[in-house]
Amino acid sequence: MATQVDEDIAIQLRRSAAEVERALEARLGRLTSFPPRLLEAMRYSVNAGGKRLRPLLVLWCCELCGGRTEAAMPPAMAIECVHTFSLIHDDLPALDDDDLRRGRPASHRRFGEALAILAGDSLHALAFEILSEDVSQPSTSSAMTRELAAATGGAGMIGGEVLDLSGAGLPPAVEAVARIHEAKTARLIQAACRLGGLAAEADERRMEAISNYGLALGLAFQVSDDLLDACGTTEAVGKRTGKDADAGRPTYPAAVGIEESRRVACQTAERAIAALGPFGSAADRLAALARYVVQRSS
Repeated sequence: MATQVDEDIAIQLRRSAAEVERALEARLGRLTSFPPRLLEAMRYSVNAGGKRLRPLLVLWCCELCGGRTEAAMPPAMAIECVHTFSLIHDDLPALDDDDLRRGRPASHRRFGEALAILAGDSLHALAFEILSEDVSQPSTSSAMTRELAAATGGAGMIGGEVLDLSGAGLPPAVEAVARIHEAKTARLIQAACRLGGLAAEADERRMEAISNYGLALGLAFQVSDDLLDACGTTEAVGKRTGKDADAGRPTYPAAVGIEESRRVACQTAERAIAALGPFGSAADRLAALARYVVQRSS
């Protein structure tokens, strides 16, 4: 049964997601020189819904560090563009080969593989265009660009995906799974928190706290995703479940079992919460989010 805290954080998630979605739609509306079919494909995936976890972390961490929503919105949009690009490409036959994303046809099923790839590429490029054009302070724009690029590339999300593919079919070792999850998922979630700190011009102590929070939260989130794939339903999750086991992918349930994976998810979420100690009760919303992440059903 959902608690009042669960319901409250879910409401706050929806409100922040709506803010981000309005900003993204306005930003996409400025792309008048794009081929209409390309823009349609980009909008299709950007508007597919979802939790908007990464952009709201930018907004909430910026607020926690004393910054303004207006300063956080460009990096919030940028990281959601990167995340959406990654989902479009993940669903392709060459990677996860998924026909469904958030309960409707994946981009390549709706537009064909070629246009799906190009829509993902365009969203990737748009992320850095946003950081270069919409962040007013050049030094902040540069720092945000470095942060997002590092979290996205070979030492982050893309490199993690390579490790994940390389590990398919091999006996899963928990240390290897942890490395994959940190690169593939946690690094970008950590970057979201750090982008919020950069938007607020946070000091080193606060940046370290939200950085540690983001990394632990990202690991908890991915272990929870592993559990949803192993135990959830296609209807609840919005995409085909059981595919990790079918493909022999390295996951926590494969390495340590379901019950131990649940323990790891909760323990890692609590580590994220502990990292917020310097902020006191001002960080209660982010603490509630960490617990919500490991209790979710989709």
